[in-house]
Amino acid sequence: MDFSLTDDQQNIRDTVLKHCSRFNDDYWLGKDQDGLFPHDFHQSMAQSGWLGIAMPESLGGAGLGITEAALMMQAVAESGGGMTAASSIHGPVFTMKPVELFGTEDQKQRMIPPVIDGSDLICFAVTEPNTGLDTTKLKTRAEKRDGGYLINGEKIWISVAKVAKKMMLLARTTPLDEVKRKTDGLSLFFTDMDPSKMEIRTIHKMGRHAVDSNMVFINDLWIPEEDRIGKEGDGFKIILHGLNPERVLLGAEAIGLGRVAIQKAARYANERIVFDRPIGMNQGIQHPLAKCWAQLEAANLMVLKAATLFDKGLDCGLEANAGKYLAAEAGFEACHTAMSTLGGMGYAQEYHVERYLREVLIPRTAPVSPHMILNFLAEKALGLPKSY
Repeated sequence: MDFSLTDDQQNIRDTVLKHCSRFNDDYWLGKDQDGLFPHDFHQSMAQSGWLGIAMPESLGGAGLGITEAALMMQAVAESGGGMTAASSIHGPVFTMKPVELFGTEDQKQRMIPPVIDGSDLICFAVTEPNTGLDTTKLKTRAEKRDGGYLINGEKIWISVAKVAKKMMLLARTTPLDEVKRKTDGLSLFFTDMDPSKMEIRTIHKMGRHAVDSNMVFINDLWIPEEDRIGKEGDGFKIILHGLNPERVLLGAEAIGLGRVAIQKAARYANERIVFDRPIGMNQGIQHPLAKCWAQLEAANLMVLKAATLFDKGLDCGLEANAGKYLAAEAGFEACHTAMSTLGGMGYAQEYHVERYLREVLIPRTAPVSPHMILNFLAEKALGLPKSY
């Protein structure tokens, strides 16, 4: 049992932090204010090879694992880029896993390299307005036609849809009342965005303004059969392989965001003089910050345990969900404590911690709420009755 990073893993962390230092707090504040996608940051990470960190070398990736991807994403958030920076690049890491694991060789070669070299921005279209986390009741329909499928339906909270060229889409190919199990009859597609067949409406939100969130209305979108990933009707089972990595990455990002908030608060507490002494000398300032540090580092161990289990091919559902929950809660408390440490200046945009606080609410809420995670843990870890 070794809780230390390997030399290679530490080098990933150090190198990503150094790379991201080119995009400082003022850069991300500007993106938060103008609401424009950070194309230059995305391209810089793609050109440096980071988007393919967990993809096979045969497809242009680095051939590393979700553990290394988590360390990368944590450093991205910790650099000050927060969820804006992380959300602009983490899609290729977990969204393309189904293609890597279940796609044909032609699909892998056709679909993955353009994503990891930065040519194709992608969005992940699963959630719907009236189904939420009850994925088996998705209403978006994919009707089989000669050579492909005709898609109609609605999706919500689809990040990057405004600028994406490709879409990973989950749709029902067999009506729910015609399948033996409710998880059957859903199919997964990776295909082109077609603006002529889609209406994309921006959701104006609290934070992360530079990475758009949207409702997407799909009307008679044609998807060729060669863009279906895996067998027809197996989409739900396939997509599950990307959910645990997603939870791991979001947990890592929440920890990174909490860390940078605490670092900023500690620096301010050392420099801010009140009553002829730094406020960091007061235990009322010290103890909350120290508590946050401990909670973040403890959550980090669970997140990395989940990543390690995934990379070994072992079941990691409990650990991935617990890690995401612990990291998001610790990250939120760290950002809130940092804002309180700065007092009135914590509310000022120029000190950046208010932006961190707004953005840390994303991993705390999405893609699964803390309440649903606790339901899952109660059932799977403690054997309590299913409550939903």
